[in-house]
Amino acid sequence: MCRKYTNLSATDIDKLIEIEATLTYYAELTDCYMFIDCLLENLPHAIVVAEAFPKKEIGLYEKSVIGKFVFESFEPAVFAAFKHKEKSSISRAITQEGITVEQNVIPIFNEQQQVIAVLIQEKMVKMQTTPKDDFQNMPFALIEHIVEPNSQPIPVVSDLLVESIILTNHENKVIYSNPAGYHFISELSGLENFDNIALDKILPFLQEVYDKGDDVFFLEITIDRKSFIVKKIPIRSHNEKVTLLIIHDLTELKLKENELMMKTFAIREIHHRVKNNLQTVTSLLRLQMRNDLSASNASAFQEALNRIYSISSVYELILENEDNAEERVDVIALAKKIGHKMIGTSNTATIQLAFHHENLQLFCHSKKAVSLALIICELLQNALKYAFIGRDEGVIDIQFIQEDSTISLHISDNGVGMQEVKASFGMEIITRLVEYDLAGSFSIIPSNEGTHTQIQFPVSEEVFIVND
Repeated sequence: MCRKYTNLSATDIDKLIEIEATLTYYAELTDCYMFIDCLLENLPHAIVVAEAFPKKEIGLYEKSVIGKFVFESFEPAVFAAFKHKEKSSISRAITQEGITVEQNVIPIFNEQQQVIAVLIQEKMVKMQTTPKDDFQNMPFALIEHIVEPNSQPIPVVSDLLVESIILTNHENKVIYSNPAGYHFISELSGLENFDNIALDKILPFLQEVYDKGDDVFFLEITIDRKSFIVKKIPIRSHNEKVTLLIIHDLTELKLKENELMMKTFAIREIHHRVKNNLQTVTSLLRLQMRNDLSASNASAFQEALNRIYSISSVYELILENEDNAEERVDVIALAKKIGHKMIGTSNTATIQLAFHHENLQLFCHSKKAVSLALIICELLQNALKYAFIGRDEGVIDIQFIQEDSTISLHISDNGVGMQEVKASFGMEIITRLVEYDLAGSFSIIPSNEGTHTQIQFPVSEEVFIVND
């Protein structure tokens, strides 16, 4: 298990095996449950790799917990021992079975004085005294148990929350906290015991919360690169002011947002550079076309320009929307952009474009959009090049149809028609992109007038329909 989930060396693992051999003796000697936990290699959690239970009729655990993941919000003492490299204890931790225990944790070091694991001792907390009368009369169901010496707390929902739940009296002193709340106060104040200290004295940034009097109050706070949302709920019990604080840690969420924002900026910058590079290539090709070229060479250059422009159109549509974090491309808008550009550069002003999509809102991610752009470009080039030979005018019709989970793209013209399908570079591009990139099919539909081509491809995670 250590080899599979951790980055421990063979020597470190051998040391843990030696310690594991003694766990049963210590479990019987202390009448406690013993565990060895190791940190996971690629996740901020730990994993139970060894255990030993005392021989008792009623146990804390109904079955083995070896291989279970351990999370910091449930067992902060375990992670404190890893971080600070010293013994850590907590009077109330929640077991895998939801039972409250007293937990002592010591780090296990290798020869290089690195913490390779922690040794955990757990013992059930037994009721010895009765909670004070003023606690019993609290007017809300959230506080089923109070943190007191020698008391038996019954686990409640608040113990299982990652949010910090803290209750303070009229002097702003802590009279209750769930495990996450205790860890929150301890981490920011550096104190292990804060029973008789006003919370706003050890955490001054909460003073603003308490100054709001009897109002329910929300406040977002950033301290030492940590961000929190604090909700204060004033409660009165027998004319005594009690304050409930619910604190949600936003630090990890803020970090993820910043990382996502930076990645978004980086991707948009890449798109800008790709678009600019494509424009540079286009400019170079146009400069070359100014030389004396034969008709066939000029036609080849224009085809290359159309292909480059169709790809560039994808990035232009992405960059037009600043909020387009998903990089989705409007396929209908893409087809119109490419079509009008190609008509404008083909010197065939009398050729008309007609679009039919029945208000279909079809989108796709950038990779698929590039494939669709090239397919549309090739089909339009073929129509403009061969369909209207000897004619002064004509119509090219582009139609998108949704049929259940399939999209059909029809491009047809009223030109002279195709006598036979000839193998060409453009036809090879179409076939490969349709089959390999879109997982679809390409066909030429018999027509009494002109040429009618059809592309069919499935709706997927990368090609999707947006409904209003």
